[in-house]
Amino acid sequence: MKGKFVMVDGLDGSGKGVMVDALAEWSGESGKKVLDLRKYCSEKGTFPEPGELAGYEVIVSAEPTFALVGKAIREELVRADGRKYTAMTLAHAFSLDREILYKRVLVPAIQAGITIFQERGVISSLVYQPVQERIQLSELLRLPGNRLALQYAPNLLLIATVSPETVVGRLDRREKKDNSIFDTLSFQRKLDERYRSDWLRNLFERHGSKVEYVDTDVPKTVEETEKKAVEIYQKFIS
Repeated sequence: MKGKFVMVDGLDGSGKGVMVDALAEWSGESGKKVLDLRKYCSEKGTFPEPGELAGYEVIVSAEPTFALVGKAIREELVRADGRKYTAMTLAHAFSLDREILYKRVLVPAIQAGITIFQERGVISSLVYQPVQERIQLSELLRLPGNRLALQYAPNLLLIATVSPETVVGRLDRREKKDNSIFDTLSFQRKLDERYRSDWLRNLFERHGSKVEYVDTDVPKTVEETEKKAVEIYQKFIS
């Protein structure tokens, strides 16, 4: 069976990572050889060469990445440290990180029929940057990395839906704080509205994505979220 590209997105603390990890674990238990790109990039500070992908049937990825531009985004650009970078600076950085990721790993993987499970992607840029500052959607869509990502739009897009109040509570309880400029209730409310919008869904459906919403709000448990993600994917590929 040809590989599929599954992207999971939503508010911070909405359960994106839970769903991606559940899909990866299910794949491993099904006998698939899984490459965790997040771990690879964190440990080696770069991306694998196309030849290193040989033999893998599943890749687990995330944006921003954990190498090169993605590392700078995580450690500098989105930190709440008083050094305020503009939304356009962030948009260009995310686009470049995305372009490198797609050219180095995702496009070769897609062409090789490898399944990809990815946390966040171009949808995050289309949701976040216009809320941070007034940036036209058309400007974002013109950036090279974003254009490339839509050319290889996910086959299946899972959007976690949860109240902003719930996610802020979850973020406050995390032992490891992201200390992100985005982790405020007012910001999360604006993001939530965009994630649930018809225009966003229609945009990805026009690019061939099947869009599914996954309710991860209380009283949903982690186990229920994991099970739901796997069920949706199994139904999608059946």
